[in-house]
Amino acid sequence: MKKFKFTINGNVYDAEVLKIEDNIAKVEINGTKYNVEIDRQIAPTKTPKLVRSYKPAGMVPTVEEKSTVAETKLKSPLPGIIVDVLVSEGSVVKKGDRLVVLEAMKMENNIDAPSDGTIKRVFFKKGDSVLEGDILMEIGG
Repeated sequence: MKKFKFTINGNVYDAEVLKIEDNIAKVEINGTKYNVEIDRQIAPTKTPKLVRSYKPAGMVPTVEEKSTVAETKLKSPLPGIIVDVLVSEGSVVKKGDRLVVLEAMKMENNIDAPSDGTIKRVFFKKGDSVLEGDILMEIGG
């Protein structure tokens, strides 16, 4: 991460900060590794996870709309834009069939059927933006 050179009472120390998690820093000083507790909480630098804070009308089924047949809810693994929807409601699919193409981080990601079944509902169309965890479609048994 970062390297430092300290001189304390005439002694030279080579220090390297290897990793910081929460308030613990892993450092190496003259070849010896230490876990150092930091007095204050360090703000995390991880990329935030993008999720919807609300449920858009008509996009998420209500409890009454769920059937008793086992259903699989296919969720978006990443935030992105729907490039193509390759199936429609009523389509019969096999495990591994390509269902949706999602553009995320300038890459196209193929989303395949996790199981055999029939497409019960499709919640997004080509060109729609989705966030991680949004339900793209329901597959019934």
